[in-house]
Amino acid sequence: MLYRILVFVCWFGLSFYWKVSARKTKAAAQAQAMKSRLARFPVWLGFLLLTVAGVYPSWGAVQGANSAGAAWLGVILCAIGTIFAIWSRRTLGDGWSQDVELKQGHRLVIQGPYNVVRHPIYAAHLLIVLGSAITFGSWLGYAAVASFFVGFRVKIIQEEELLLRSFPNEYSEYRARVKALIPWVLCFLM
Repeated sequence: MLYRILVFVCWFGLSFYWKVSARKTKAAAQAQAMKSRLARFPVWLGFLLLTVAGVYPSWGAVQGANSAGAAWLGVILCAIGTIFAIWSRRTLGDGWSQDVELKQGHRLVIQGPYNVVRHPIYAAHLLIVLGSAITFGSWLGYAAVASFFVGFRVKIIQEEELLLRSFPNEYSEYRARVKALIPWVLCFLM
């Protein structure tokens, strides 16, 4: 039970920070089209699956997956992901947006966690979701990981297209140097 509480503390802490810091963002210079926002659906589905897995531990439980070692591993991954997500969000500052859009006076951010991976917020959230799934020991949690991955993959494709159009030279060079989600590893987007 303590493990689940610690996972929820990570999620609530991250949600609180996200809500407070979202008040200090620039206005959009170029907003995202409504149909492009459908990428949020798999992420919200993932949240729903993860919440069910956390609140109802017997639903979808994987036989033998609830060891203390696995639970602690999950908590550690959640904590690391939470710290990495907050660092990434702080690095973006007032240029952050929940949508794929350019902000007024938009600049390309390539320092801090963005020097390690191009999409550290998505990488961090995937780490948190994976840690949660391991802690909860439920196939619903692993389905949430897959759902988040699908939603983030769509958003990454959208962001990459926007950034390549907006910063063709700088982003091409940055993209060649830094991997999308996993540092130093070829990922689904080069």
